[in-house]
Amino acid sequence: MYKCFKFNLGIKILLSLIILFACVAYISSGSGFSDADVIKDSPSKPDEKFLPVLMYHSICDDTAKSPDYIITPAVFEDDLKYLKTNGYNSVLPQDLVNYIHDDKPLPDKMVMITFDDGFYNNLYYALPLLEQYNMKAVVSIVGSFCENQAPKDPGVPCYSYLTWENITELNKSGLIEIGNHTYNLHSSAVRKGCAKLPGETEDDYNTMLSSDLGKVQSLLTENCSITPVTFAYPFGHLCRESIPVLRSLGFQCALNCYEKPNYITKNPDCLFSLNRYNRSGHYSTEAYMKKALSEKK
Repeated sequence: MYKCFKFNLGIKILLSLIILFACVAYISSGSGFSDADVIKDSPSKPDEKFLPVLMYHSICDDTAKSPDYIITPAVFEDDLKYLKTNGYNSVLPQDLVNYIHDDKPLPDKMVMITFDDGFYNNLYYALPLLEQYNMKAVVSIVGSFCENQAPKDPGVPCYSYLTWENITELNKSGLIEIGNHTYNLHSSAVRKGCAKLPGETEDDYNTMLSSDLGKVQSLLTENCSITPVTFAYPFGHLCRESIPVLRSLGFQCALNCYEKPNYITKNPDCLFSLNRYNRSGHYSTEAYMKKALSEKK
């Protein structure tokens, strides 16, 4: 009877171990994960490079209207000063592409600075400060804003959008990389950014997205002699179905808004879901940087 008891106990332990290993395998496979879970947030390995990405929008002295997305020039300068003092070196998406495909080195302590929407103040306020602190940044423009709204009321720092001439000037600075932020999908009226609609066929979705993003690429090529390799998702909404379209149009990097760490590897796929920390006017430089520069999720 004692032997029988030991045998049954051994069977129970074995079954428990099998169930445990099965659960671990299921979790590791990513089954049932949402779009957000394509983002990697595990601690870095020796062959991975940690990259914090900062997300800005508008820089203006008047932050009362939208402090979630507007900061003052003084705050932006404090941010740059903090990065410089703490030994950070700014990189651009093209630098990451060159690292992966051409084995060009990256700095040990790096950070990426990004701006969304294409506000004129990215030129008026941000560029002089970037030049002062020798920092680089990505400016992702909304095509319809630049084509339709910018010419109507140009050159007002707090609300105007970049004209094609402004974009050319930014690009010539050598410190700015221009990105694509869609032509007319920066809206939630019909769909959430460039997300696929329920019931929309794959062919219809691909045609819609290719047409929209391709229009921005063509306008930038024609007006500024620029062909972006970086795409910024409107509202940061990561859409799995968009990746093949981005690849077909020549994009090599995509920016979202999930506030998690990034780890750069030699796998090009790691560039298609770069996480970013939104910079609002609610935080001090120290509080924001403590959060954004941390490797902890």
